[in-house]
Amino acid sequence: MKNILFYILVLTSVLGYSQETLSELLKQYNDNGVPYISVEELAMPKTKAVILDSRETKEYEVSHLKDAICVGYDNFNIDSIQKLYPNKDEKIVVYCSLGIRSETIGELLKKVGYTNVYNLYGGIFEWKNKGFTVLTPEGKATEKIHTFNKDWSKWLKNGEKVYEIPIDTTKKED
Repeated sequence: MKNILFYILVLTSVLGYSQETLSELLKQYNDNGVPYISVEELAMPKTKAVILDSRETKEYEVSHLKDAICVGYDNFNIDSIQKLYPNKDEKIVVYCSLGIRSETIGELLKKVGYTNVYNLYGGIFEWKNKGFTVLTPEGKATEKIHTFNKDWSKWLKNGEKVYEIPIDTTKKED
């Protein structure tokens, strides 16, 4: 069901429903069931949190926040999170491209008893827009951000927009 809802949201975007601000966009899709944390607050050295990336693997592999764990959206597995993080009072920050998919994942975490869950306001787009570093899977800083699709890419103002992952033709098969 969450997949159907998400694709309806994307279709609405594709059909031309336009928001003026990020705040308006998030108000349209989110009910604030998971409180926001700002990128500035998360970036502070004193902020200790488990960071979960609720984008798909192909998005994560382009770039992600430092120490983020890819948990996905379509195949999110709450049982694996509970095994990895049994302390339900531990601070958890969930993010995606803009903060829509991450609210859904955050709500699932809260439903099973996690008490200290936050949604990164504006997601990785806002993180990059504010000038913070994103990393490749090899841990190198990059300007590249997977933008999910061309309609959502308008919200990324800083960085290199990636729509598809280029195929590495230098790799040889055994």
